[in-house]
Amino acid sequence: MSSITQTARSAKSSFEYTEWKEKLARIGHAAKGAVYGIAGVLTLMAAFNMGGQKAGKTQVIDFLEKQAFGQVLVILMGIGLACYAFYRFVQVAGKSEKLQDKSDLKRTALKAGFFISGIIYLGFAYYAISQVLGSSGSSGSSKGLLSSMMEHSWGIVVIYIASSLLLIKAIYQFVKVANKEYYEGVRGMNVGVEKAKSIVRKAGAVGFIARGILIGITAYFFFQAAQTHDASQVKGTSGAFSFLQQSSSGPWLMAAVALGLIGYAVYMVIVSRYKNFHIK
Repeated sequence: MSSITQTARSAKSSFEYTEWKEKLARIGHAAKGAVYGIAGVLTLMAAFNMGGQKAGKTQVIDFLEKQAFGQVLVILMGIGLACYAFYRFVQVAGKSEKLQDKSDLKRTALKAGFFISGIIYLGFAYYAISQVLGSSGSSGSSKGLLSSMMEHSWGIVVIYIASSLLLIKAIYQFVKVANKEYYEGVRGMNVGVEKAKSIVRKAGAVGFIARGILIGITAYFFFQAAQTHDASQVKGTSGAFSFLQQSSSGPWLMAAVALGLIGYAVYMVIVSRYKNFHIK
């Protein structure tokens, strides 16, 4: 009986051991940073007609698949994004980021955001891996699902709710820049703690602002879709870049936001290496 108990305790201890969870979190952050970095570079090139394309996450996966050893790169990216999704689900369980220090309302809101983020990145991980396996669904199937939803009043309500949540998320990106909490817990690199925080603070600020702009435009797309009952109005990051490009200073505005995504990539990569994740 004692051996069984000891084995159970050992298994529980192994599961609760934080090092492997932190490693997955670091891999996930690095993968997310790579996605944003590639998207930023491709869009920056497109802004000045130097090749490239207006890219979101799915376009990045498609781009990687066309490179040498593309299928290997896509599989690795899919695994990395799945690791990030895992980290988000760990946050939902309240085992990281010192959530116990937050108010009940803020903790609930943060956990809801973590869960949605986890689902989204798990979906992108599935998309990446299924691209290699040849079983991924097309964007047309997604639009078909949205069109079917919009045939019902509850579907329109869901799209309005999605638009509202996206708007809240967009605003939260700017709040993160204002409250400066996003770079807390970063350990010192070889340049020292304060220099490390300075690098992360600057890269993160332009990154979160860029994300806020793109997410806000996406929220507008969802609102327009609900208003017009037209699923084709729903567009992702590449559509948001096209929206920016239509302005009088389109190429420069698009380039500025693309540079912001590159800054966000730098932020994520540094965080993946030097942040204390507090995972238990």
